[in-house]
Amino acid sequence: MPPTLPDFSNSVKLKYVKLGYQYLVNHILYLLLVPVMVGILIEVLRLGPDEILNLWRSLHFDLVQIICSSFVIIFVATVYFMSKPKTIYLVDYACYKPPVTCRVPFSTFMEHSRLILKDKPKSVDFQMRILERSGLGEETCLPPAIHYIPPKPTMEAARGEAELVIFSAMDSLLSKTGLKPKDIDILIVNCSLFSPTPSLSAMIINKYKLRSNIKSFNLSGMGCSAGLISIDLARDLLQVHPNSNAVVVSTEIITPNYYQGNERAMLLPNCLFRMGGAAILLSNRRSQRWRAKYRLVHVVRTHKGADDKAYGCVFEQEDKEGKVGINLSKDLMAIAGEALKSNITTIGPLVLPASEQLLFLLTLVGRKIFNPKWKPYIPDFKQAFEHFCIHAGGRAVIDELQKNLQLSAEHVEASRMALHRFGNTSSSSLWYELNYIEAKGRMKRGDRIWQIAFGSGFKCNSAVWKCNRTIKNAADGPWADCIDRYPVFIPDVVKL
Repeated sequence: MPPTLPDFSNSVKLKYVKLGYQYLVNHILYLLLVPVMVGILIEVLRLGPDEILNLWRSLHFDLVQIICSSFVIIFVATVYFMSKPKTIYLVDYACYKPPVTCRVPFSTFMEHSRLILKDKPKSVDFQMRILERSGLGEETCLPPAIHYIPPKPTMEAARGEAELVIFSAMDSLLSKTGLKPKDIDILIVNCSLFSPTPSLSAMIINKYKLRSNIKSFNLSGMGCSAGLISIDLARDLLQVHPNSNAVVVSTEIITPNYYQGNERAMLLPNCLFRMGGAAILLSNRRSQRWRAKYRLVHVVRTHKGADDKAYGCVFEQEDKEGKVGINLSKDLMAIAGEALKSNITTIGPLVLPASEQLLFLLTLVGRKIFNPKWKPYIPDFKQAFEHFCIHAGGRAVIDELQKNLQLSAEHVEASRMALHRFGNTSSSSLWYELNYIEAKGRMKRGDRIWQIAFGSGFKCNSAVWKCNRTIKNAADGPWADCIDRYPVFIPDVVKL
């Protein structure tokens, strides 16, 4: 028998072909311009000195034309630089680390559940199954009021938790940056489920004696993606207020929102949500350029609230017994997938290299014209970002995004480890993940970071950052005493 043809899929390293294609498309302008410039240079070198001098003399310059041309160039340059958005820097941030006295190992959580729901064994078993598959570890924390049997979700206890989390994060931020309270021009606080009067932003102003003309905002009811909404609001305010500092505080207060009823869909948040908070310093001052850790590149927000299912998939309501809790719909993951699809459709053209955009466009045209059954091309976002911070809402959320975006285990490591160590800390989870990457010493100058968060409403929000300087292993922060133990293996099921 004649020898068979070689298996080209094995003999040819297709990844190098893809790399060559990406380099060719992404640098097509340079590849076209370089030969033209070389050709012009060669022709100039062929001319003698006399020919070059004669060519110069043959050009007739009119003084009026020179003045007009100079004026146009100066005018266009002035308009460009005046209309160019101000650069927003992330100077530094601080995450709250709960004390060990608030730690809730699995055994403690289940013991409390059995005592609180002693007449509801099926609800206890349901919580145990959720906890076994949650991806949480033994060191997550709940506020002191939840440690009581039964819990004591009083207003006083909720304020106490808010003061503990927010003031600790603020103290750490002020200490790290050397920022004086009087130098804070803008204050934004987001907390979805606890909105007292006076507001949490007023509580911070009172504690740190901030200026009377400070621009303060308090966002509530916007879910786990409210942290990036606050970043977007701070960016817009910094565009119109020059030479300013903005502090963003993201947290979720657990005390008044611990569900004590029997509805399974409303018991789920009890198993996932834990204490946490972060304070972030943003600035548009040029003096912060060399000191800042990151530069804000893009913020993209997607809101699917016009759809009834999306609007009601995360809903605060009363159960049949009149007990208030958060109802998580079974359609949550499907709705999150649709929101993510809309979000990446917007952010893709802003961040993806030309090679990925061209492949996506060709596939889209092919499906429209030739065969609708063609498999849609999923852009390789690993070409656009070095690091991914996916909201640690739960193991299912991280699994789904890893699958849809075709990410490696290392790309989602920060999200999984943040969920394991701190649980779902709502809007502040992105900052625990970013701090994990820093603590591992992986953040280099020029690296691009994609933060993705989901929230009630339903919303999917993204923020893109670029690292301003190489960040050495963080000596402080929430991971300081445990980063050497991570990453850890997280089994699919932890038998309790």
